[in-house]
Amino acid sequence: MSAGAADAARSAALAPPRAHGAPAAEAVLRACIEDFVVEEDLGFAAAGAGAHLLLKVRKVGANTPWVARELARLVRCRPQEVGYAGLKDRRAVATQWFSVPRPRTPLDLRSVRGEGFEVLEAHAHNRKLPRGALAGNRFAVRLRAAEGAGAWLAERLAPRVAAIAARGVPNYFGPQRFGRDGANLDPGAGNLARLPAAERGFRLSAARSVVFNAVLAARVGDGSWERLFAGDLANLDGRGSIFAVESADETLAARCARLEIHPTGPLWGAGEPRTGAGVLALEGRIGAGFATECALCAAAGMVQERRSLRLRVAELECVAEPDAVVLRFRLTRGSFATAVLRELVKDPAVSE
Repeated sequence: MSAGAADAARSAALAPPRAHGAPAAEAVLRACIEDFVVEEDLGFAAAGAGAHLLLKVRKVGANTPWVARELARLVRCRPQEVGYAGLKDRRAVATQWFSVPRPRTPLDLRSVRGEGFEVLEAHAHNRKLPRGALAGNRFAVRLRAAEGAGAWLAERLAPRVAAIAARGVPNYFGPQRFGRDGANLDPGAGNLARLPAAERGFRLSAARSVVFNAVLAARVGDGSWERLFAGDLANLDGRGSIFAVESADETLAARCARLEIHPTGPLWGAGEPRTGAGVLALEGRIGAGFATECALCAAAGMVQERRSLRLRVAELECVAEPDAVVLRFRLTRGSFATAVLRELVKDPAVSE
């Protein structure tokens, strides 16, 4: 890949093309913290017994690691003994689950409130909550319109909402993955081994994500992000199961059209992706344009993994208010609400 092509691929990864065309309307996103509400769905219930407590916590304007440290202080455990399934946006009203070791002395955690958070429920559980142990997230996002224009905005968005419900959206990693101004991709960061573990993890995650976004951007550009080809690795919707596509027959095409299965893209690691034919050629060419990022992932011991190129947006609805609309939807774990919102509206105060 030439230097110019590599620069274009990087730009596309950080400000990727939309699949459904230009935004259907302008609207203000996150005029206040309460405009963005997310609720974590673990997909399982507390065990009811065990050496840990599973805590349902509502946080407002607080980040997940800070709440975890506060919970550790309250129950007098080490911060690394607190478990949570995933990070939630600071600029949001977020309900998520944490686990803590059961305190040695009785403590009614259901009455605990701290700066920016409160514990809503506490249940006995048998183990620490591991990262990634959730089914998905439910969102309620208010999009602000001009005074009295809520009904107009809802009508304007209706065809796009229907298209997204039927076809899904590109499963891009959101800009928060790359840090402010792409800081997590800074090539001058020095030896990763010398960085604190958390910062090292952010940089490796960003390196993987930018390569994935570049591959997905290329497939959005040629219209193949929602189609299967020979050589693809496909996955079952909402699950980690992956299978090779030897020939894209009518049965697979029909299942893909129903959003039951999706093409995948690379989460880079050592070696080459396990795709074939033209898919492997595309991924190899783009990987070569991100040689530094790919080398970082391989050197860190990461293996080649896959992520769906397409995101099914479940339970999607758009409800008009006098001066806004509220979008409600559900996404599988590891996906970003920004992938949905950017296909619908453009915030005039936000540049890409």
